[in-house]
Amino acid sequence: MSIVVLGTVALDTVKTPRGKRHNMLGGSAAHFSTAARFFVPVNLVAVVGEDFPLNHIEFLRRKGICLTSLKKESGKTFRWEGEYHGDMNSALTLNTELGVLSIFHPEVTDEQRKIKYIFLANVDPDIQGRLLDSIHSPKLVALDSMNYWIKHKRGALLKLLKRVDIFVANDAEAKELSGRTSLLEAARKLRDLGPRMILIKKGEHGVLFYSDGLNFSLPAYPVKKLVDPTGAGDSFAGGFMGYLAKAKAINKAAIKKAIGYGTVIASFNVEGFGLERTARLTLKEINQRFHSYRKNLIL
Repeated sequence: MSIVVLGTVALDTVKTPRGKRHNMLGGSAAHFSTAARFFVPVNLVAVVGEDFPLNHIEFLRRKGICLTSLKKESGKTFRWEGEYHGDMNSALTLNTELGVLSIFHPEVTDEQRKIKYIFLANVDPDIQGRLLDSIHSPKLVALDSMNYWIKHKRGALLKLLKRVDIFVANDAEAKELSGRTSLLEAARKLRDLGPRMILIKKGEHGVLFYSDGLNFSLPAYPVKKLVDPTGAGDSFAGGFMGYLAKAKAINKAAIKKAIGYGTVIASFNVEGFGLERTARLTLKEINQRFHSYRKNLIL
């Protein structure tokens, strides 16, 4: 079983109370892929510019990620600069340069069109819709977004929500899109918009899962040294979708385990800048932390 992920591959500049890094490999698709690869083969669909460092491409390739549909266009790579303060639960965006992302038209191979598990990571919903149009009879489609698209592309996002099975959002995004202040009410409203499963990420407070027949919350894994939260949500999504694809099942037990694995991988992600920690992560480490995490949970 394989996954197709559409999203961004970016150059990130991040400052936290732990330090600062310039032009790190980042982006929603990069973080997702680096997490999901532990469970199933990952096909990455994204675009970079002619300024994108070759060593970043080699890094992704060494991790076993299929880059057949990673396009390289004339122009600059998507760049994001952000800064974290205090508890680091949210980032202050200092600068965003879309570069070649503004003209991106995703293209996949004939074999990738047949893949059944699709993750539409954070990117323009019009681009997400074009990718989904090219996939033949997917089994499970999950969608992530952000406040910018909720505000500026609300119509396109609402239309797309009717076509997906899972919607992944953080608490602020869920409240903004639903117009509700209670997370449970927000989840119910989002379910009414189309997706049969809602995942609301609550940062250090864990995850809320909601569907018609099942709803529960699971806590975050306690991290002793928080370095950089950038990409934690995408890493969570990668672990979650990767495990579901491997399990080839969508039931209560599989969903809880998938959330557990996503939570654990996200906890490693925040222990380093960008992909520093997940780059050297092993499946043995993931399983050890997962078993520690589940000791007091029924997963």
